[in-house]
Amino acid sequence: MSAEDVVLLDCWVSPFCMRVKIALEEKGIQYEERAEDLFGGKSELLLTSNPIYTKVPVLVHKGKPVCESSIIVGYVDETWASPPLLPSSPYARAQAKFQADYIDKKLFDAGSSIWRTKGEAQEVAVKDFIEVLKQLEKFLGDKDFFGGDSFGFVDIITIGITSWFSAYEIFGNFKVEDHAPKLSAWINRCMQRKTVAKVIPDPEKVYEFVINLKKMMGFE
Repeated sequence: MSAEDVVLLDCWVSPFCMRVKIALEEKGIQYEERAEDLFGGKSELLLTSNPIYTKVPVLVHKGKPVCESSIIVGYVDETWASPPLLPSSPYARAQAKFQADYIDKKLFDAGSSIWRTKGEAQEVAVKDFIEVLKQLEKFLGDKDFFGGDSFGFVDIITIGITSWFSAYEIFGNFKVEDHAPKLSAWINRCMQRKTVAKVIPDPEKVYEFVINLKKMMGFE
């Protein structure tokens, strides 16, 4: 399949875009990345492809847009069957989707609260974030990956957000590893995969981006 058939409307620092890129890399699918300037003016293709939210990522496959990162990863898994990202058992698939839904609702917002706040509010934000990490460790258990022995759907949903962890740690003055050592070990395992390492940006660049974002949003 040529890259022209698969176009990703993308932003390099978005952990939600990272999900889609990792899923496509896992499947070995060629794709064209089109970077969106989310602050300077969104492209006509983005506005027409995702008119409700006007957000990235959007996957345009053979001219048809698919929106929302978790839905896109599921679409990629169903469209290109091998290797499968979700387990074969209906129950295990349901569990994976439940965990992914929890991560969607909790992890990025909890982390963002750390750099958006100061003082006591920030202390509460750090505590809340650590509670989410502890729940992720319960999902992970003693397994290498969330789904067991092999890297899969929930790992893809989660790993991109970890590129922001360094920024959360600096602003919140804590270390993820001190509170969630199993999760830290999982991050290191994931980063050994070529499909992940080539997509995840340098945490230092993410931190610099967050500093600028704070200024732009008036959180200084």
